[in-house]
Amino acid sequence: MKRRDFIAAAAATLLPAVGSSEALAAPNGTRKKTPAKPGQNQKKGAAANKPADPVQANETRVAAASLPEKPVSPWRTYDLATRIEIRKTSGTTRLWLPLAMYKDTPWQRALGHNWQGNFDRAGIYRDPAAEMEVFTAEWKDGVTPVLELVGQIETQDRHFDVTKKHCAPERGEILRRNLQSTELMPINEKTREIAERIVGRIKDPLAQGKAIYDWVADRAIRDPETPALSAGGIDTPPELANALGRNAGHALLFVALSRAIGLPARPVFGLRVDYSRLLPSLGKTGELNRAFNCRAEFYAPGYDWIPVNPADLRQAVLEEKLAPDDGKLTVLRKLLFGYWEMNWIGLNTALEVTPRAGNSKPLPFLATPHVETEDGTLDTADAERFSISIKANRSEA
Repeated sequence: MKRRDFIAAAAATLLPAVGSSEALAAPNGTRKKTPAKPGQNQKKGAAANKPADPVQANETRVAAASLPEKPVSPWRTYDLATRIEIRKTSGTTRLWLPLAMYKDTPWQRALGHNWQGNFDRAGIYRDPAAEMEVFTAEWKDGVTPVLELVGQIETQDRHFDVTKKHCAPERGEILRRNLQSTELMPINEKTREIAERIVGRIKDPLAQGKAIYDWVADRAIRDPETPALSAGGIDTPPELANALGRNAGHALLFVALSRAIGLPARPVFGLRVDYSRLLPSLGKTGELNRAFNCRAEFYAPGYDWIPVNPADLRQAVLEEKLAPDDGKLTVLRKLLFGYWEMNWIGLNTALEVTPRAGNSKPLPFLATPHVETEDGTLDTADAERFSISIKANRSEA
């Protein structure tokens, strides 16, 4: 079965309640043939005796050998509104807020941002290596900082096409960066042993990535309560491992195991912004300040970056109360290798981030707001001092 047909079937299997207006078209091969009328076969037989037009015959052969056109997913436009208020500050207050990836991709485009507030100064800077764009603002002492920022982003579902193997090679600097051990994912000998045992004698990078994905998927489905990183022998400090929630662990585990065997990989931090057509638990609407979600991708020469999403398997097991052998999980597991449902906005792939003009040590990642005052780094989990509201409005492009 071709991947595009599989995705259509998967969506129908996972969410049969979708209305007819959103239903995916059935493959052409499933359509019933119209019964032939009396006498029709005789006419066809007579026509068959005539010599075929060479041009028409050649066009028929080319059409038969050509792949059907890939269905184009519609672009969806989101107005992502963020409101932040910081209370009980002392001295100068500085804020760093990650924005949507600024680099256009076949699955996401940032159209622009506008903001207002009582800040003294504000602006945006970029880190091209991490495809990261950060909004930063500063408030003087004696002011209760308030910020309202709206970004407009377009997304469409991301598909990996195994038939396309002629992409331009990635820059060496980017690949080397995505092979490094980090504080969030310290790669040791035990991790390398586990990764080498998973891939065995497999040499093809695409097949290596699939083997690692399957291994991580098994743990997400059969042992969702165990911290994922520990399964790979990765000694991440608990406060970092739980910083984005337990679901992020399986994406980070995939990245660490891939890097351990020399396969460039990176986490992609982002935010759920809409309902899911696959399973209700894989979407989010309304207030989004707790909708952060981490996915992953790895690089295979000739194929570019390939998306994977093992973390959503754990989410489905726990939230949907699915048994490990449930048919929905079987379909979802196959689907999430090479496919991202873009009810989600990617922010960045950055690890070990040093806030520009900040006073803190490098951060393990920057997927949520970072605030500094004269007293040091503000705990953004302190509801008495920090409040954030994030909401998204969608329209079809």
